[in-house]
Amino acid sequence: MFTFEQYLGFLAFLVIITLGFWLMIFLVSIIPYWIGGSLMEKYKLKREEKKRALEAKK
Repeated sequence: MFTFEQYLGFLAFLVIITLGFWLMIFLVSIIPYWIGGSLMEKYKLKREEKKRALEAKK
């Protein structure tokens, strides 16, 4: 059977693997949202800038 040190090592291994798994899930779900929001913000700023340029010409 396992010694106490092997049992603690196995638990540490499971914790590290589980934390890595949830970190991966978090990053896979958050990074596309972050990139999409950034692109939308840039698009809105460019659109506003274009509107201001057209209004300034009038």
